[in-house]
Amino acid sequence: MSFPLLFLLFICLPFSSAKLNVNYYKKTCPDFEKIVRENIYIKQSASPATAPGILRMFFHDCITDGCDASVLVSSTAYNPHAERDAELNLSLSGDAFDIIVKIKNALELACPGIVSCSDVMAQATRDLVKMVGGPFYPVRLGRKDSLVSDGSRTKESLPTTAMSMDDIINKFTVKNYTIKEMVALTGAHTIGFTHCKEFSNRIFNYSKTSEIDPTLHPKLAAGLRKVCQNYTSDPSMAAFNDVRSPGKFDNAFFQNVLKGLGLLTSDYLLAVDPRTKPIVELYAKDEQAFFQDFAKAMEKLSVHGVKTGNKGEVRSRCDQFNHIPN
Repeated sequence: MSFPLLFLLFICLPFSSAKLNVNYYKKTCPDFEKIVRENIYIKQSASPATAPGILRMFFHDCITDGCDASVLVSSTAYNPHAERDAELNLSLSGDAFDIIVKIKNALELACPGIVSCSDVMAQATRDLVKMVGGPFYPVRLGRKDSLVSDGSRTKESLPTTAMSMDDIINKFTVKNYTIKEMVALTGAHTIGFTHCKEFSNRIFNYSKTSEIDPTLHPKLAAGLRKVCQNYTSDPSMAAFNDVRSPGKFDNAFFQNVLKGLGLLTSDYLLAVDPRTKPIVELYAKDEQAFFQDFAKAMEKLSVHGVKTGNKGEVRSRCDQFNHIPN
């Protein structure tokens, strides 16, 4: 790699991320890694939806305003429109919030006032990805928690299922992520589920000439119509993102979307857009290539917009700022 390119890559990283390191709590909270690991093992074993839930929550937090646990803050009379209550975050997993609270409580007993909620999120996400078969990547620690949580920032940052591929790509490139990194991160859909309302337009009343989206595999469409038949009266109705191995982190998602087995319109677009299709085909064929790129993209995401020093705080409770009254 040439020096100018290396220099450009360096200056594109958040400068504060240089202050983070993997051994940040070695002296101040030596049991940090153990406490996180033990708690996520118990939780994931009891609730398999935890891993995809926290992976999605971590992405929503980081891509919006940096990895600063702002998504964990509850709305109050002093801050009535917190990120957690933004429309795009209302479907975030209760299991994900729950495991962060459990880990934080355990850490407060072991080393009070030391470990930030944002570091708990980053470490727990990595450990859960690894636990369900995904790749390992180093997590640099030392983040501080945000002093702001503004729900209005989510809409401008988060991609949605109804967007065109141009719009989705723009959501990532404006934050300094490449198209390849975007596709790799989308591979997180290999675990977890999506609520029926997000893809109902593809399986019910698609057009005047077709009840279902013709780009969707007909057998999958038939199955989804059964699963989602009551979705309007029961908004919790959902389907697995990966119909073949929903609980295992692997490259099946990419194989699926090439066969018309992706739930979302954005999944279909990934498989046909000339900018993303070659990457999808690579990952469908070579799981190791996907794992390597996903690990690098997650390592980059985990230091996106981090706060250090006096730009943040270590919250006593993850759902509220230290400086705001109850």
